[in-house]
Amino acid sequence: MAKTMLFFCLTGMSFGQVFYVSTTGSNTTGSGSMGNPWATIEFAVENVPDHATILVAAGLYSGRIRLDEHFVNGIAIQSDPPYLALLRHTSTVLTCFDGSGITLEGFDIAHTSSGAGPLVMQVQGANTERLIIRNNIFHDSYNNDLLKINNGCRDVLVEGNVFYNQSGSDEHIDINGVVNVEVRDNIFFNDFVGSGRVNNNNTSSYIVIKNSGGLPQNEQFHVHRNIFLNWEGSSGSNFLLFGEDGHGFYEARDALVENNLFIGNSSNNMRACFGVKGCREITFRNNTVVGDLPSLAFAMRLNREGSNLINEEIYFYNNIWSDPTGTMGAEFGTSNNDFSDTPPADTNTFAIDNNLYWNNGSAIPFQAGELVNYTDDSNRIEGNPMLPIHAGIVLPRWDPLAMQFLSGNLSIRSEFERLAQLAAIAAGSFAIDVANPTQSPVDDILGENRGPSPDIGAFESNPCMLIGDLDSDSDVDFDDLLLLLPNWRQSTYDLDGDGTVTILDGALLIQSFGSCP
Repeated sequence: MAKTMLFFCLTGMSFGQVFYVSTTGSNTTGSGSMGNPWATIEFAVENVPDHATILVAAGLYSGRIRLDEHFVNGIAIQSDPPYLALLRHTSTVLTCFDGSGITLEGFDIAHTSSGAGPLVMQVQGANTERLIIRNNIFHDSYNNDLLKINNGCRDVLVEGNVFYNQSGSDEHIDINGVVNVEVRDNIFFNDFVGSGRVNNNNTSSYIVIKNSGGLPQNEQFHVHRNIFLNWEGSSGSNFLLFGEDGHGFYEARDALVENNLFIGNSSNNMRACFGVKGCREITFRNNTVVGDLPSLAFAMRLNREGSNLINEEIYFYNNIWSDPTGTMGAEFGTSNNDFSDTPPADTNTFAIDNNLYWNNGSAIPFQAGELVNYTDDSNRIEGNPMLPIHAGIVLPRWDPLAMQFLSGNLSIRSEFERLAQLAAIAAGSFAIDVANPTQSPVDDILGENRGPSPDIGAFESNPCMLIGDLDSDSDVDFDDLLLLLPNWRQSTYDLDGDGTVTILDGALLIQSFGSCP
């Protein structure tokens, strides 16, 4: 089981002095004020004080942007309005090789065209830490990954972004030789034709977590509350892959994958939804995998390549694996159903427990030669999870001319909430109230509290209203107390009977909070 993430979290910080960047600004005569803005983000980062906000006006910003400054309290760099500041370059658009305490928020980030140099954004280096990459649209790399996080950096949060259309045998996100990376509330898909490109079915996994360089640590990963859909990649790749390079050390360890939705809504074959190669301590729980999902194996591939060590401590709890077409794990146009590809010699310790399996009434595939079969799940549930029909999904592409997503939504979060409904289980679902609570997260894909009788899969059908959770963060803590204090009435909240309402009364009050009725 993955350890608790000790993320520094600039989330929710209120930044101080505001500075401005505009395509009409000047780095020579500008002051960074609203009336006299600077011209580039890089110059602004180099000149603002700690705890500042940089607002970047709508327009096209060309060239590489280096975020190589350190801030103790943190700064925020925001597109104002969101998604209308376009960051473009013929090579890497954004780099952070020696920076910390930076939040990047609300940008449209891409290569300019074919022939570009590698990577759209790269974060790396032992001196790089405490970064938040939030609410951005990353798309159309014409060379390599959309986002690479590698080479010794630590404490990175990737939150609430949209990723689509990497290039070649590369990924949306390559997480490689780092410590403490959290990926949550993002949308991953591909739509090459929508960008005027050809789908060559040769791209790799949406996310890979590995250790190419053999750095001492590659650990502490939390991948949760994300949505993956519209596979257009190689038949040898996965939505999510741990390990890739065949090294003789554990390529990733201590990872928790939970509350994600994986949608098989295309006719392109993939290797398997989940992949693990030469890793240890990887837990998959309360994920929903749904759709036709043409693949060589529907659920997982656990294997070794090259000099990989044997997989250790690979766990699957409370997941939904549902194919409403009854062709679970069949490649497109075939009937070779397959649940897992798990050579017995390649994984030592594993558990599969309390998951739900549905193949539209047809038998769940079983292969005697595989290490992991659904029959290894002694607490398995075979039945219809009652998930929505996922055909005809409107893809979450941003239309810059209309300044909205194709669905008409105006924000990534609205798109996320729209697509998350495809994980919603209906009344009569076999998934309701039967998850193992000791292996369930406290929240679901939308951040709703699960309560004492959680559902299997990513979505909680009847979320629990957490008493005292005034800021709706699925936790009752001092932040809730601060919201409550201004509204206290002495007759109600003088819990210790001393005639005044103090922090001691708040402590007594919070002791009664934090549980569902």
